[in-house]
Amino acid sequence: MRSVAFATCSALPDGWHDDHLAGRLLGAVHHAWDDPTVDWSVFDRVVIRSAWDYTPRVDEFLAWSAAVGADRLRNTPELVAFNADKRYLADLSVPTVPTVFVGPSDPAPELDGEVVVKPNISAGARDTGRFGPPAHGQAHELIAAIHATGRVALVQPYMSAVERRGETALVFLAGELSHVLRKRAILAPDEVAPLADGPHASAAAMLREDLVTPGLADPAERALANRVIEEISGRFGTPLYARVDLVTDSRGSPLLLELEAIEPELYLATSPGASQRMAAAVRAS
Repeated sequence: MRSVAFATCSALPDGWHDDHLAGRLLGAVHHAWDDPTVDWSVFDRVVIRSAWDYTPRVDEFLAWSAAVGADRLRNTPELVAFNADKRYLADLSVPTVPTVFVGPSDPAPELDGEVVVKPNISAGARDTGRFGPPAHGQAHELIAAIHATGRVALVQPYMSAVERRGETALVFLAGELSHVLRKRAILAPDEVAPLADGPHASAAAMLREDLVTPGLADPAERALANRVIEEISGRFGTPLYARVDLVTDSRGSPLLLELEAIEPELYLATSPGASQRMAAAVRAS
């Protein structure tokens, strides 16, 4: 392979710190995905890494992805388009967190118990909130705010097991499990997650140093994550990278919370050898 570019955003011209070792191993250069002066055709591989700003401009981002092309872009434009809209949860055959999709023209949903509200197009827990019954009015306000931007609101039950054991995130590189993470709960009761300052504009809790630690996945979690990867590989080809985020229900059974195939944060630094595995996966893709 002759040349590799890591697609970043203009606020992070040198890319995200977690990608630096893999980038050095590949001799990769960093370019903002929306830089009009870049000729992406000169690169053998263009790897989407720290494009933190794509969600407010998703149509532009998807057009850029398509223009770079399936021969060059990783993950491929087809998988990127699928993963950019969280309504993919309804399009997968695996067990997922129960989700009601509420469009701008739909009636206000009935809310029951503690719920999570988030947009169909978002990253870093932006515009995401957790609300108990006394705060259902706030949940409806967030739904209305999401609708005002033209997006669809997702309404899900709050999976309380996350308070005890967090999320399990399984990171796959070239279709093989690379490392497993334990992610702490990030949503406080009865509020929209406050945003951090800075170029990524993610929820402040997402940037906590203790958010993620190396973890283990039990056999049921591994089996579900493998099913997710097998399903998307069958539809879009094996992804260069994907993070499968799982939570458990009240019976301890794993459910897919989100599939991340655009996500800038793979937490490569948490696992010895992960950056090397990422570099090898790019070379082989």
